[in-house]
Amino acid sequence: MNNKVILLVEDNPDDEALTLHALKKSNITHKIIVARNGAEALDYLFGTGVYAGRDPRDLPLVVLLDLKLPKIDGLEVLRRIRDDERTQLLPVVLLTSSNEEEDRLKGYMLGANSYVRKPVDFDEFVRAAGQLGLYWILLNEPPPD
Repeated sequence: MNNKVILLVEDNPDDEALTLHALKKSNITHKIIVARNGAEALDYLFGTGVYAGRDPRDLPLVVLLDLKLPKIDGLEVLRRIRDDERTQLLPVVLLTSSNEEEDRLKGYMLGANSYVRKPVDFDEFVRAAGQLGLYWILLNEPPPD
């Protein structure tokens, strides 16, 4: 695993900027790869499309995945991640504005490691995203290769 990369899958430019700002403010200096739709996220993870030639064994430390995405929605991206033995243990955090119980239930049933609702308040969002990054980078013990 490439422990220097975080994959952020986010189609909203404002939420992307806020998340990047929060991670930087929390002194998280890891490289952030941004995919702006579900298809682009899968291309990155599996080394296809615009990421053809990228080694799909070189996985990010964590995937921060929005649910409401163009092309392929977040739950389908999660399903495909869990269905492939190369990525089935990859930590995936659903980072979404959805407060629907059904989304949360489906996310966990599909194997999400965590479900975090995006706070509406700017300062709360910055704090939450920073804590999220710190947890997955400093505290979480990833599965062995």
